[in-house]
Amino acid sequence: MKLFSTLIATVSLSLCFGVAMANEPASSPKKADLAKGQASFTAVCAACHGADGNSGSPEYPKLAQQHPEYLVKQLTEYKSGKRANAIMMGMSQALSEEDMKNIAAWLSHNNAKLGFAKDKDLAALGEKIYRGGVSDRQIPACAGCHSPNGAGNPAQYPRLGAQHADYVSIQLTAYRDGKRNNNLQMSQVAAKLNDREIKALAEYVAGLR
Repeated sequence: MKLFSTLIATVSLSLCFGVAMANEPASSPKKADLAKGQASFTAVCAACHGADGNSGSPEYPKLAQQHPEYLVKQLTEYKSGKRANAIMMGMSQALSEEDMKNIAAWLSHNNAKLGFAKDKDLAALGEKIYRGGVSDRQIPACAGCHSPNGAGNPAQYPRLGAQHADYVSIQLTAYRDGKRNNNLQMSQVAAKLNDREIKALAEYVAGLR
């Protein structure tokens, strides 16, 4: 009888302990370290992308205020080779997943410097495509994914507003020509754009705010 009582007590204790463990809140994800992110960015990225993520060279993208999820995805794909770029593939090899998250979080806290369109006629065409698409060629409006003001969507679509026109044009052309193939949706859209339309979109988003 004593042995049976001891067994019951042990089982009860185990069940209670199991319930307590099950009810404990899951540990929250580790927060990014902004100071480490700034230090890593300064050491590895600032030479091309600017001290605060606002690149002064039109061929290098502005990274300030970009969605951290998008930045981590791109760095991960550079490192794996899914997104091909000789410079970025080399730079990303030295970055751990934690480094990427820290850098991305720090960049997202910096404001992107506003840009402007240089060619009003091209920008007008770009606005028409960005906001309304081209229905007879089944080109969707860019605003549907990247938002009317170019702010994008944190989970899927990058911020485009104020991005360098040259960089946007290079990327759209790369999608169209199959040189960049880490996003099927963008490849399908860009495949329908001609050179003038690509330049027009790039010109428009440079001044978008």
